[in-house]
Amino acid sequence: MSSDGNYTPPKVWTWEKPKGEGDGNWRYAAINRPVAGPTHEAELPVGKHPLQLYSRATPNGVKVTVMLEELLAAGHKGAEYDAWLIDIGKGDQFGSGFVGVNPNSKIPALMDRSGPKPRRVFESGSILLYLAEKFGAFLPKDPDKRTEAINWLFWQMGSTPYIGGGFGHFYHYAPVKIEYAINRFALEAKRQLDVLDRHLADNAYLAGDEYSIADMASWPWYGGLAQGTQYGAGEFLNVQEYTHVIRWMKAIAERPAVKRGRKVNRAIGNPAEQLHERHDASDFETKTQDKVGKGE
Repeated sequence: MSSDGNYTPPKVWTWEKPKGEGDGNWRYAAINRPVAGPTHEAELPVGKHPLQLYSRATPNGVKVTVMLEELLAAGHKGAEYDAWLIDIGKGDQFGSGFVGVNPNSKIPALMDRSGPKPRRVFESGSILLYLAEKFGAFLPKDPDKRTEAINWLFWQMGSTPYIGGGFGHFYHYAPVKIEYAINRFALEAKRQLDVLDRHLADNAYLAGDEYSIADMASWPWYGGLAQGTQYGAGEFLNVQEYTHVIRWMKAIAERPAVKRGRKVNRAIGNPAEQLHERHDASDFETKTQDKVGKGE
């Protein structure tokens, strides 16, 4: 890996398999590769509910667990689900069962077993839209508002890779800090926050006055930036200047379903905020990591 600014790309790029974390590599470098498909045979577990979620509480995973908890809170009993933890650090996403649900090997992935045959749904935005249409919830009925919600849903899906794979990677994860890359993506992160802030100056939520899947998609990413928790970059990005984003972030963070959804498939941080697997609503009271093994 060259870090002196004198790197010249070869005529044909070839993959040099990394030796592992350390040795100048990103922490997940050892499990990534430039081809698709499974690396090993591994069946996925199946629980008792029609909806089976295979995920981890990254921002993309949180989108879906928040949506499922919001559906249950709104009285949609058919949204009961089993959530299974996919350890992306160990490469669970490259197991044959997971690849069968999502050939792109990214979390989250959902299997809907409520019909005559199982149906796979992958990509977080697709899962949100699928669930909204399945249950007739969190997607406005008014055509103008519905279109606005979908506009912002697709905006998030198209824009946020510059936050995660761009700013987050080079600012927080990359083993070599590259000034050009950090400046390039910090500029884009702030531009996106400004897009949101200007819109939210005149709207309670992204689709107007109605909380929707557009908010559920965007909140885990941009809410995290506004809180200063995402990549620990709040001060660096001076997020306090985005007052309307902060108001929106705080309002959503106080929703009980959001508080529950953030815990599901979480495997880092405060043990009281970690529910590795979720199979029943009672799990939030008895199976968070601070209670496991304590007989509660």
